[in-house]
Amino acid sequence: MRVLFNGVTLLKPRTGIAHAAANVHAALAAAHPVDTFYLYPGSTVSRIAARFFKSKTGAPGPPKKPNALKALARGALGGIAKLGFAAHFQAVARLGRFDLYHEPNFVPFRTGLPLVVTVFDLSVLLYPQWHPAERVKAHEATYKRGLALADHVIVGTEAVRREALQHLGLAPDRVTAMLCGIGPQFRPQAPAAIAEVRARYELPPRYTLYVGTIEPRKNVGTLLRAFCALPSELREACPLVLAGGWGWKAEAERDLFESEARHRGARHIGYVPDADLPALYAGAEALLYPSFYEGFGMPPVEAMACGTAAVASRADAVQEAVGRAALTVDARDEPGWRDALARVAADREFLSEYRRRGPGHAATFTWAKCAETVYGAYLKALGRAPATTASRRAA
Repeated sequence: MRVLFNGVTLLKPRTGIAHAAANVHAALAAAHPVDTFYLYPGSTVSRIAARFFKSKTGAPGPPKKPNALKALARGALGGIAKLGFAAHFQAVARLGRFDLYHEPNFVPFRTGLPLVVTVFDLSVLLYPQWHPAERVKAHEATYKRGLALADHVIVGTEAVRREALQHLGLAPDRVTAMLCGIGPQFRPQAPAAIAEVRARYELPPRYTLYVGTIEPRKNVGTLLRAFCALPSELREACPLVLAGGWGWKAEAERDLFESEARHRGARHIGYVPDADLPALYAGAEALLYPSFYEGFGMPPVEAMACGTAAVASRADAVQEAVGRAALTVDARDEPGWRDALARVAADREFLSEYRRRGPGHAATFTWAKCAETVYGAYLKALGRAPATTASRRAA
């Protein structure tokens, strides 16, 4: 099998979708060495493009003033670049003798190849108020077209699969749920590694941690208000640390952070490189994940794998991901989040049972298992029956 795997999303600083795409691709290549999984745009172009995407870490700076002329120029250049990108991708698809095209970031190109599309969540369709208007408009124009082109659709969880069947009218045999994996780097960390990351980010001995882009559906405002409502001695004993960039429409959260939370001990350390995440997780008293909605919910499971307890929202997909291995609180229950933060700060044994359960639960999430689910979706898209256990052994 020759698969054209669109890896353009991997060129920018990686967030959830890009991490999943990179790990699925690597696991597919490892598990099926006879097959080809060509990662577009190839190593040479990727190296050149990577020079233009450099992430920044550190404390938040002042918002940049909008510049209408620069925005117009960027829009024009972006439109030209997209046209060139589409033409190049379609040329590669024509010339590469591929059997199948996998689009891991939802919006596919027309190539004439059998197509598998990954849709991690339906938040843009179900909750447009949590997204920029231009993103919603773009999705309205492309969502149905992309799904109509797809021979098979992969979603992040069974929760999202139920949504896809209900809201998109997809046939059950066209939709597969895959649970993402956890990389081997997410494991309990040596004290020296934790101390080094703590010193580099100037973190206190104890802290609670949020990891992710700060945007409306992540519900970070609830965390900030809950933290600010704690007595000063509890805030000082275990401050709140936010790891992630300011995303779209984060003005309210940023204002709250600057006007109140920062002065009461909360910290914002910005985007954290992948290499630092395991020790950052392992050094935390708890990973906090209050999202209103997710397609999966990677940080709580990554934190569990590092031996850290998670306190997560009861959003359907998040609940599916954490199971009974995390303390869960309703996303809108601000007093509940405040009480959880208070107990974490006051009682180091409060989450001990979840620390015990977490690593075993996280160990069930592997990229190898995820890749086999994806490979099965490829076979369905091509109309091929998956190999039986007996035939695989015979081979």
